Formats: sequence, structure tokens, C-alpha cells
Amino acid sequence: MELGSKISATGHYLPEQVITNDDLSKIMDTSDEWISKRTGIRSRHISKDENTSDLASEAARRILQNGKITAEQLDFIIVATMTPDALSPSTACLVQEQIGAVNAFCFDVNAACSGFVYALSTGLHMMQSGLYQYGMIIGAETMSKAVNWEDRSTAVLFGDGAGGVLLERTEDDCFVSEAIHSDGGRHMALVANTMKVKNPYGSTAQEEQAFLTMDGRAIFDFAIRSVPSVIREVMEKGNLSEGDLKKILAHQANVRLLEAISKKLKMPFSLFATNIAETGNTSAASIPILLDQLVQTKEIQLGTKEKVLMTGFGGGLTWGAIVVSLN
Repeated sequence: MELGSKISATGHYLPEQVITNDDLSKIMDTSDEWISKRTGIRSRHISKDENTSDLASEAARRILQNGKITAEQLDFIIVATMTPDALSPSTACLVQEQIGAVNAFCFDVNAACSGFVYALSTGLHMMQSGLYQYGMIIGAETMSKAVNWEDRSTAVLFGDGAGGVLLERTEDDCFVSEAIHSDGGRHMALVANTMKVKNPYGSTAQEEQAFLTMDGRAIFDFAIRSVPSVIREVMEKGNLSEGDLKKILAHQANVRLLEAISKKLKMPFSLFATNIAETGNTSAASIPILLDQLVQTKEIQLGTKEKVLMTGFGGGLTWGAIVVSLN
């Protein structure tokens, strides 16, 4: 008997507070025209006092409601995030406490904006063991606490939010194919909140970096090369053609970048779902937020066996793609 899982429910949560480009222009030298022309972003949700675990927990409650199961039925929770509440405990353990998932084991995955793809891959392969009935995969970020709000080159790009999926054991596995990569040799292109060695026995004092810094040109060049390549790779592994895909859910970094990726692949941009205009870049949360929005609007439907390709790329450097059938 083949063991596997299906995505049986989705859910997401965005903080109530919406900050527009015009709002940003009141605290920094920027404008709606400057931001929207270069990125496609017009607004983003910014937390007032909710931390990453709070966003993830609210998304988890919605996933449970949509999946019609209780928190006690969860076997595991994986949270993908680069903005945890703390180094320890894991954000996933905090989610467990908040939703009452007393029977779940929990851990975090940090692969920056590729995090949800990495975490989903982990969860899907764990389900193939046949040991678990239900697992929850969440991408959650409070990027507003990681950026320097005096740096318009990064602060205008990011937003806060969380989204995720419920995996349920089934004999008809939804996993189709994947390709996941890293290149630590280029890690300096995106760095956030470094922690240097600091103790009474250290040889030198080392300067820490409090905020996210990004080489925008390097990231753009990396993505325009790596993302089309990994999409082709995962489609070849799955013996898929463009017509087999219902949608491509790419990490929502920059709509101009997504347009360039579409052009390079010679695929219609209509195949690429987007929500970046209203959410900004929510890092590991961007793909699951977009997925749930599409499920809510019935642009894609669970239980149809439609195939969806998800691809993430970001700090590490990390990138990857995974194709699932919506069984």
C-alpha cells in the first residue's frame, strides 16, 4: 500500500493594520509611485503588537476550522520562519501552546523566503512514513521587526502575516516532484539580525547587525537565473508540461521579478498567481497566504487533483520548488 498525504485544508491570517505606500511617504523619503512602479506593492499588513507565534496561531486556528479537526488530533506542527519570537523555544512550540495541540511534536525551519517549500517538503515526506495522521505546516513572519524603518530600500518591501496547510494521511499521495537547493557561498546577499560571539573569554568584540540588509541587485540576478531553472527542473522530474499546471505560486518578492521569470520561461503571466500588491513580501508566509486566498476564491479547489507548483527563493541563499496534486 502506498502511503502519503493530501492537503485537506488551508488557512491564513493577516494583521488588521494596513500601511499604504502613502503612509510610508509620511515617515521616509518615498512615494506610492516610486514603490509601486518598482515592486508592484501598494500596501502591506503590519502588526501592532502580535508576534510571529500569534500570527501563526491564528492561521492555525483557521486551518483547523477549515479542516474540521481538533488541535488534539495534530501529530506535528512545523513552522517556517526567519523572524521567530525567540531563539528558544521554537515558534512551533508556542503555537502548540496557544492552540492546545498537546499531542503534537513541534519544530521550526529557517530557510528565509524558501521556508514554506522546505517545510512542506519535510512534512510531506514525514507523512509518507505512515506514522502520522495529521500534520500542520505554517509559514509565518513578522518582518516589520526585522527591517530598518529608516532604510527605504528594504522597509517598503515587507509585510507581516501567516498561512499554512493541513496534511492528512491518505493512500493517494499528493506529492508529485520537488527540487531544493542552497548556496551558502552567497549568504551575504541577504542577512538579518546577526549574533556575534560575545563572552568574557572571547578574543575580540564583534559588531552585531541589528536589521535586515539586502543586496537587491544580487538577489534579483540570483532569482532571475535560479527560479526559472528550478521550475524547469521540478517539471521535468514530474514529467509535466505547462498545461498540467493549474497555477504557479511563487514567493511574492517583486511583481516585476515575477514578470521577468514568466518571460524567461515563456509561460503566460496569468499562470502566476499574485497578491503582493496588498501584502508586500511576507517571506516564508507568502506562498501559503496566497494558496489559501486562491482556495477561498475557488480559483483553485482542493479535491480536484489540479496540480499546483510552489517555488520559493531567498536568504541562504536558498531556492526550491515543489509540485502537489490537490487530491
